Amino acid sequence: KEIQIKMAQGAKPGEGGHLPSEKVYPWIAETRHSTAGVGLISPPPHHDIYSIEDLAQLIYDLKNANDKARISVKLVSEAGVGTVAAGVAKAGAQVILISGYDGGTGAAPKSSVYNAGLPWELGVAETHQTLILNKLRSRVRIETDGKLMTGRDVLVAALLGAEEFGFATAPLVTMGCVMMRVCNLDTCPMGIATQNPELRKRFKGKPEYIINFMHFVAQELREYMAKLGIRTVDELIGRTDLLYKKDCKADIDFSKILANPDNNEKQHFYAGDEFDFELDKTPDKTVLIKKFAHALKNKSPKTIDIDIKNTDRSFGTLFGSEITRMYGDNVLDDDTFTVKCNGSGGQSFGAFIPKGLTLKLCGDSNDYFGKGLSGGKLILTPPENANFRADENIIVGNVALYGATSGKAFINGIAGERFCVRNSGAYAVCEGVGDHGCEYMTGGRAVILGKTGKNFAAGMSGGIAYVLDEKHDLYMRLNKSLVSSETLSEKEDIEELKGMIQEHAELTGSEKARKILENFENYIGSFKKIIPNDYAKIYRKEN
Repeated sequence: KEIQIKMAQGAKPGEGGHLPSEKVYPWIAETRHSTAGVGLISPPPHHDIYSIEDLAQLIYDLKNANDKARISVKLVSEAGVGTVAAGVAKAGAQVILISGYDGGTGAAPKSSVYNAGLPWELGVAETHQTLILNKLRSRVRIETDGKLMTGRDVLVAALLGAEEFGFATAPLVTMGCVMMRVCNLDTCPMGIATQNPELRKRFKGKPEYIINFMHFVAQELREYMAKLGIRTVDELIGRTDLLYKKDCKADIDFSKILANPDNNEKQHFYAGDEFDFELDKTPDKTVLIKKFAHALKNKSPKTIDIDIKNTDRSFGTLFGSEITRMYGDNVLDDDTFTVKCNGSGGQSFGAFIPKGLTLKLCGDSNDYFGKGLSGGKLILTPPENANFRADENIIVGNVALYGATSGKAFINGIAGERFCVRNSGAYAVCEGVGDHGCEYMTGGRAVILGKTGKNFAAGMSGGIAYVLDEKHDLYMRLNKSLVSSETLSEKEDIEELKGMIQEHAELTGSEKARKILENFENYIGSFKKIIPNDYAKIYRKEN
C-alpha cells in the first residue's frame, strides 16, 4: 500500500542504471513493458520532474491514482537534503526516505560506491532538524536505509530522527549472498541476482532466515531500550540527548548532528497532521464518480459532458482508479465511459486512465497530458471556433504521455517537449513535437505528422516512430546513438501508419490527416520509420 518515487539511489546518487540485454528475460520484459533481449536504460532524472513543483504534481497524481496508498519519496543523504525534504513534505509526501551510501546494489560502479553519497546518519539528522525548524516534522514519517545491520543501528537512526528502517544487504546475506558484486552480469553464483534457471537452482534461502534475523535485530533493540528506560520506539525519535561522542583522538565536531533545534515542536509523525490533498473537491469526486455510479456498477456505456478549467489537475485519474479497483486491467470495452470536456485541461489530464475510459477534450491541455496512460483513450482538438491552423500551433504542454504503458492518444495539434518519453505501449498521433521526442521509448507507436525538435529518439530502445519528414532534414535532429532511420517499404508498416492516420482523422477531424490520406501515395515517400537497432533485429525475427 505504498508508492515510492525514487529520486536517486544512495550508492550512486545522480546516476541512472542500465539493465543489460542478456538479463531482460521474457518475464522481466513483460513487467517492464519492454522487449525481451533488448537492454534498458534508466536515465538519472525523472523527465517529468525539473522542480519541486513538478515533484509535487507527481505526488498529487499518484495520490489520485491510488488514494489508499502512502506516497513515499526516496532521497539521498547529501549536504542540503534537509531543504529538499522540506519541499517534499510541503508537497504532500507521507514518507521521506533518506538513503545512505553504504548499502545499494552490487551493480553500482565502484567509483560511485566508494566516492559518492554520505552516511545515512548525516542525512537523517539534517532532515529531522530542518523539518522541525519549518514546523513540518509531524506531517511525515522519516525512513532510512543504507546498510542497517544491527539493533544498535536502528537505535541510532531513531535517536537521530528516523521512524522507519529499511534493510536490504543484511537480509540478502541471510539468504545466501556472498557479496560477489556481479549483480549486473547475470552470473550470481548463489542464484539470487540472476534470472538464469541453472544458477537459480543454487538458491538456498528461506523466508524463515529473514524472520529469524529480524527477531535478533528487534531483541537487541529492546535490550538497548530497556537500558535507556524507554518503553516505545516513538519515545526514541529525536532523542539525541541519549547519544554521546566516544573518546577518540580525532577532533570531530558532532554538535550539528546531535543538535535538537526546538524541544517545543513535535518530534515525530502525527496522523492528524498529514497533508490534505482535498480529493473530495475534485471534479472526479463531485461529478464523474457520482454521474457514472450506476453505469460503473453495471458496466453499461454512458457519456457525459463537463466544462473544465486548468486548475482541475489529474482529471479522470481518480475515476480511472475506481474502474481499476472494481474490474482490474483490460476488462471493459473501449469507450464504455466517455467524458466530453470543454475548456483547458489542467496538469496531468487523463493520467493513468485505464481501458474503458475515453476523455475527449475540446480546447487545450497543460503538461503531463496522458502521463502513465494505462489503456484509456485521449482525444484532444482545438475549439471549434478557433481561427488558427491546428498543425501550426502547440495545443498540449510538455511531457505528454510520459511513461504510458497502453492505450491511444490523438492530438490535433503540436505537442511540447519530451513527447512520449518512456512510452512503453501506447499508440499516439500528433502533428509535431518539440525537443527530445520519444526519448527512452521502449514500446508502442508514435506518429508525428509534422516537424520534430532536436534530439529525437535519444535512448530509444523499443517501439517505432513514424515521422513525416517533408523537408527531408530529420536526420539533423535525430539522435542516432541507438536508432536508425529508413523509408517505409514493408506493407505492414504502411498499413499500420495509414490505419493510425485514418483513426486520427475520424476522431479529431484533423485537416492535416485528411490531406495526407487524400494524397497518401505522394506522402508515403516523405515518412521516415525510426526504429532502435537492437529492437529491429528481434522485431523482424518475430514478424
